Amino acid sequence: METVEAISDFFKYIFFPNLGITLKNIGDHITIFGIEIKFYGMVITLGFIIAYLLVTREAKRTNQNPENYLDFMLVLIIPAILGARLYYILFRLDEYIVEGNLKETLLGMLNIRNGGLAIYGGVIAGVITGVIFAKVRKLNLWQMADTATFGLLIGQILGRFGNFFNREAFGGYTDSLFAMGIPLDYYRNDGTLKGLMADGVISDTMLANTQLIKGVECITVHPTFLYEAFWNLMLLIFLFAYRKHQKFTGEFALIYVAGYGLGRSIIEGFRTDSLMIGNTGIRVSQLLGAACFVIAGVILICHYIKYYKSKNKEKAA
Repeated sequence: METVEAISDFFKYIFFPNLGITLKNIGDHITIFGIEIKFYGMVITLGFIIAYLLVTREAKRTNQNPENYLDFMLVLIIPAILGARLYYILFRLDEYIVEGNLKETLLGMLNIRNGGLAIYGGVIAGVITGVIFAKVRKLNLWQMADTATFGLLIGQILGRFGNFFNREAFGGYTDSLFAMGIPLDYYRNDGTLKGLMADGVISDTMLANTQLIKGVECITVHPTFLYEAFWNLMLLIFLFAYRKHQKFTGEFALIYVAGYGLGRSIIEGFRTDSLMIGNTGIRVSQLLGAACFVIAGVILICHYIKYYKSKNKEKAA
């Protein structure tokens, strides 16, 4: 039997050994006319395009002007990327500041080609942009939020596959059914192994439990980016199925905030690269996710109580 060792690009392989799946030659970029284009950026761009198509379709279904959403998405692109980047940098500031070299510091902060975007920052920037946009255009903010929720979920689902190509945003060691095997030589090849070990992203436990998969030394980890993509897909399917039963404007947006917050607060606990609040050991995204679930959940319950009380009064009348 031929082993992966016989192939020069073995480090580009990704394995799901307990499922019997081997993905071959998974790179993180393509080169066109000597220009390296990262799949991460391509996936995010594709997410924006599909999100736009879905949102405009939803706008037509609810008798809104689709052109408003084209204008909004064009306005949103830069703030969303800047918000996602700024959020990430704020919690890892020490990694970007180069003492006595402002130019290198700024260039490092602006370089998003290798990742370093936090979805919460993008969503926060998107909410601020949406509030301003709705006020200027005199649109119903909550109806806008409901409509945009479908596009946001699509963007998040696809965006997680950018993490897949970069071999990042994974969880701790596991040998479970869905364990993902990543060759250690992938990180040796791009020179990031020592840094990831120093940051605890690749932990001592992973290194103590490496597996030889088809002759290749691999760490086996939780594919948390795939967990989150699947969770978001289930949430999107639920919203599609529930659309005809909407009870009040803003309901879809609140279901998204509660549902995504619940999933993220659970999945974040598996990750090894979480943004932390100082040295407290508290994961920012886990805390924020739990807060989103509780706050949005309480608001939803209050609205449902009000809705059913109104319906009961109508029946009594």
